[in-house]
Amino acid sequence: MLLTIDIGNTTVAVGGFLGPELRFVRRLPSDRNMDAAACAARMRTLLAEEGAAPQDVEGAVLSSVVPSLTQVAVQAAEALTRRPVRVLGRDLDPGLPTGDYDVSNLGMDRLVDCVAALARWRPPLAVFDMGTATTLSVVDREGIFRGGMILPGLRLSVDALSARAAQLPCITFTQPEGLLGTDTVSCMRSGALYGAAAALEGISLRLEEELGPVTVVLTGGHGRDILPLLRRAVEYEPHLQLMGLRELWLRSL
Repeated sequence: MLLTIDIGNTTVAVGGFLGPELRFVRRLPSDRNMDAAACAARMRTLLAEEGAAPQDVEGAVLSSVVPSLTQVAVQAAEALTRRPVRVLGRDLDPGLPTGDYDVSNLGMDRLVDCVAALARWRPPLAVFDMGTATTLSVVDREGIFRGGMILPGLRLSVDALSARAAQLPCITFTQPEGLLGTDTVSCMRSGALYGAAAALEGISLRLEEELGPVTVVLTGGHGRDILPLLRRAVEYEPHLQLMGLRELWLRSL
């Protein structure tokens, strides 16, 4: 089994691959107060619940956008599996040309998304990853990372709205009953979800004015929330990041 670990700002996604098959995905909170021992205990419990044991793990690969958790997770996984963990950016190079882009503070997760997308679809590609932030990562026809956008994520946007407007409550992301809301909660829900869908569609249209037809790939925890509302064709893969980590691990063998 290959263990793939993606540490995000809100959750840690742990995926277990048997060959090309993603057998399980589990999500843990990104607890910045957790030490290596507690992290290892959580991973052991997770594996047990999936019918696996630490000795079943033949390799592990990790990406992280939370520096304070990176080494904690590495130490935990290595203590648990007795195998070295390969870390994106330290041990693994995504190997994706970045042209003139300033990579000094580029999140490696965006490149991993692109690596995974390129393994399945022909460029040009527009990858929308809807997590804590919504990121757009673009690969041109020559397979070069061209840049993209970073937008506030769905949850972050509505939570900020609720926090700053006294009469606006917190909401959940159930599907809207229609385009127009008929009370405050449904208005907020429609605004958030249709707004995100319209942003994806509008940005994609403008992008195609520059690059020609592109394949739009949708991923991230909130991708499933807007997928039913989209009026353009997209390729939806909720576990693109984990698949990209597996791809990079295979390349390093």
